[in-house]
Amino acid sequence: MDFGVGLLKTRGKNNAIWVIADRLTKSAHFLAMEDTWTLDQLPHAYLDGIFCLHGVPSSIVSDWYTKFQAGFW
Repeated sequence: MDFGVGLLKTRGKNNAIWVIADRLTKSAHFLAMEDTWTLDQLPHAYLDGIFCLHGVPSSIVSDWYTKFQAGFW
């Protein structure tokens, strides 16, 4: 899980990408987002874009700090 920020704005006003990769299959999902999204908006994007396809992950690896992980999960 990682974020790409500082991109050009799209028509939908998105300027960041949330990258979520599966370690087993090496597949990746890219969720368009705004860099101004709050921690409350990320779980909704995850549910709409990833959970509906794959369900609950068995483990999570992220280089983002523990406060983000605890607040998100």
